[in-house]
Amino acid sequence: MSDPGRPPTAFETRVYEATRRIPKGKVTTYGRLGKALNCGSSQAIGQALRRNPFAPEVPCHRVVAGDLTLGGFAGHREGEELRRKRRMLDEEGVRFDEKGRVLAVCVHEFPAS
Repeated sequence: MSDPGRPPTAFETRVYEATRRIPKGKVTTYGRLGKALNCGSSQAIGQALRRNPFAPEVPCHRVVAGDLTLGGFAGHREGEELRRKRRMLDEEGVRFDEKGRVLAVCVHEFPAS
Protein backbone atom coordinates (compact mmCIF):
# COMPACT_ATOMS: atom_id res chain seq x y z
CA MET A 1 0.00 0.00 0.00
CA SER A 2 1.24 3.50 -0.79
CA ASP A 3 2.02 6.16 1.80
CA PRO A 4 -0.90 8.62 1.67
CA GLY A 5 1.35 11.38 3.00
CA ARG A 6 3.99 11.12 0.30
CA PRO A 7 4.08 13.62 -2.54
CA PRO A 8 2.96 12.42 -5.99
CA THR A 9 5.62 10.95 -8.24
CA ALA A 10 6.49 12.64 -11.54
CA PHE A 11 4.39 10.04 -13.36
CA GLU A 12 1.40 10.57 -11.07
CA THR A 13 1.68 14.32 -11.57
CA ARG A 14 1.51 13.82 -15.35
CA VAL A 15 -1.57 11.61 -14.93
CA TYR A 16 -3.25 14.23 -12.72
CA GLU A 17 -2.45 17.08 -15.13
CA ALA A 18 -3.95 15.15 -18.06
CA THR A 19 -7.00 14.14 -16.01
CA ARG A 20 -7.67 17.81 -15.20
CA ARG A 21 -8.13 18.40 -18.96
CA ILE A 22 -11.16 16.09 -19.20
CA PRO A 23 -14.13 18.47 -19.38
CA LYS A 24 -17.36 18.11 -17.42
CA GLY A 25 -19.83 15.92 -19.26
CA LYS A 26 -17.03 13.82 -20.77
CA VAL A 27 -15.01 10.79 -19.74
CA THR A 28 -11.95 9.04 -21.05
CA THR A 29 -10.70 5.51 -20.56
CA TYR A 30 -7.64 4.34 -18.67
CA GLY A 31 -6.21 3.23 -22.02
CA ARG A 32 -6.85 6.52 -23.81
CA LEU A 33 -5.33 8.43 -20.92
CA GLY A 34 -2.32 6.12 -21.01
CA LYS A 35 -1.94 6.62 -24.76
CA ALA A 36 -2.07 10.41 -24.32
CA LEU A 37 0.81 10.07 -21.85
CA ASN A 38 2.77 7.52 -23.93
CA CYS A 39 2.19 4.93 -21.21
CA GLY A 40 1.13 1.50 -22.36
CA SER A 41 -0.18 0.39 -18.98
CA SER A 42 -3.81 1.05 -18.12
CA GLN A 43 -3.06 -0.48 -14.73
CA ALA A 44 -0.40 2.14 -14.01
CA ILE A 45 -2.92 4.86 -14.84
CA GLY A 46 -5.46 3.23 -12.53
CA GLN A 47 -2.96 2.98 -9.69
CA ALA A 48 -2.01 6.64 -10.04
CA LEU A 49 -5.67 7.65 -9.98
CA ARG A 50 -6.33 5.41 -6.99
CA ARG A 51 -3.72 7.46 -5.10
CA ASN A 52 -5.18 10.80 -6.27
CA PRO A 53 -4.95 13.17 -3.28
CA PHE A 54 -6.46 16.08 -5.22
CA ALA A 55 -10.01 14.88 -5.93
CA PRO A 56 -12.30 16.41 -7.01
CA GLU A 57 -9.92 19.05 -8.47
CA VAL A 58 -8.35 16.15 -10.34
CA PRO A 59 -11.57 14.51 -11.55
CA CYS A 60 -10.57 10.85 -11.50
CA HIS A 61 -14.26 9.91 -11.62
CA ARG A 62 -14.12 10.91 -15.31
CA VAL A 63 -11.89 7.92 -16.16
CA VAL A 64 -13.70 4.68 -17.02
CA ALA A 65 -12.90 1.19 -18.27
CA GLY A 66 -12.08 0.47 -21.91
CA ASP A 67 -15.53 -1.05 -22.50
CA LEU A 68 -17.05 2.23 -21.24
CA THR A 69 -18.36 0.69 -18.03
CA LEU A 70 -17.51 2.57 -14.85
CA GLY A 71 -14.47 0.48 -13.92
CA GLY A 72 -13.38 1.29 -10.38
CA PHE A 73 -13.50 4.25 -8.03
CA ALA A 74 -11.69 5.01 -4.78
CA GLY A 75 -10.15 1.54 -4.90
CA HIS A 76 -13.50 -0.24 -5.28
CA ARG A 77 -15.07 -2.00 -8.25
CA GLU A 78 -18.58 -2.28 -6.78
CA GLY A 79 -20.80 -0.94 -4.02
CA GLU A 80 -21.41 2.57 -2.75
CA GLU A 81 -18.20 4.08 -4.16
CA LEU A 82 -19.14 2.98 -7.67
CA ARG A 83 -22.67 4.31 -7.21
CA ARG A 84 -21.13 7.62 -6.12
CA LYS A 85 -19.02 7.71 -9.31
CA ARG A 86 -22.15 7.14 -11.39
CA ARG A 87 -24.01 9.95 -9.54
CA MET A 88 -21.10 12.35 -10.08
CA LEU A 89 -21.04 11.59 -13.81
CA ASP A 90 -24.85 11.86 -14.06
CA GLU A 91 -24.70 15.28 -12.39
CA GLU A 92 -22.10 16.40 -14.96
CA GLY A 93 -24.29 15.33 -17.88
CA VAL A 94 -22.53 12.12 -18.90
CA ARG A 95 -25.04 9.85 -20.64
CA PHE A 96 -25.29 6.08 -20.34
CA ASP A 97 -26.95 3.29 -22.31
CA GLU A 98 -29.39 0.79 -20.81
CA LYS A 99 -26.49 -1.48 -19.77
CA GLY A 100 -24.72 1.28 -17.84
CA ARG A 101 -22.02 2.01 -20.42
CA VAL A 102 -21.05 5.58 -21.25
CA LEU A 103 -22.32 6.70 -24.64
CA ALA A 104 -19.52 7.24 -27.18
CA VAL A 105 -20.61 10.86 -27.66
CA CYS A 106 -19.44 11.52 -24.09
CA VAL A 107 -15.89 10.22 -24.61
CA HIS A 108 -13.15 12.87 -24.54
CA GLU A 109 -10.40 12.44 -27.09
CA PHE A 110 -7.01 13.89 -26.25
CA PRO A 111 -5.28 15.78 -29.06
CA ALA A 112 -2.70 13.75 -30.97
CA SER A 113 0.79 14.47 -29.70
